[in-house]
Amino acid sequence: MADPARRRAPATLADLLAIPEEQRRHEIIDGELVQKAMPKPRHGFGQISIGSTLHPVFGGPPGSGGPGGWWIIPEMEILLAPDQIYRPDLSGWRRERLPRLPDDSPITLRPDWVCEILSPSNKAHDTIRKRHTYHRFEVPHFWILDPMRESLTVLRWTPEGYLIAAEAARGQRLRAEPFDAIELDIDKLFPDPTEP
Repeated sequence: MADPARRRAPATLADLLAIPEEQRRHEIIDGELVQKAMPKPRHGFGQISIGSTLHPVFGGPPGSGGPGGWWIIPEMEILLAPDQIYRPDLSGWRRERLPRLPDDSPITLRPDWVCEILSPSNKAHDTIRKRHTYHRFEVPHFWILDPMRESLTVLRWTPEGYLIAAEAARGQRLRAEPFDAIELDIDKLFPDPTEP
């Protein structure tokens, strides 16, 4: 039996930053350095589809061709606590809370919205471990895009836990908070099944 006193120390920001930047697809989850899965094509398609749908409408200053008022960024390292440094697939900050984008990473201000896109190898990290941490740090809006089920789940923070605010699958449309000023066509978040 392993000696509990000899357990490995929790991973730190220094451990994360020691990984060369071009190889750094890692997170620290509950003190454990975890490598993110390399995105599969459907994962990448979902990420760019959500980003390219939201950014033109919400990703500028208020009144810049849409509601604006957000910074929407893919794959940004976020420090929630020393033992919780995440790299959500997409994250967003209201510009009233983050007037300027910082030059350095990780960002230390908790986001107002995160979107995780599930992969078979990271599903438990995103839907259980990270979900609990996002709730503990009061991230108001958490989206889960599931390329396998071709669905989007929209979660809203409450003191008791995340509430499912909306869910939709292929063939449906959805107004998803906090970006409910537009309607999302769920079909456009996944590759067209009729294309060869």
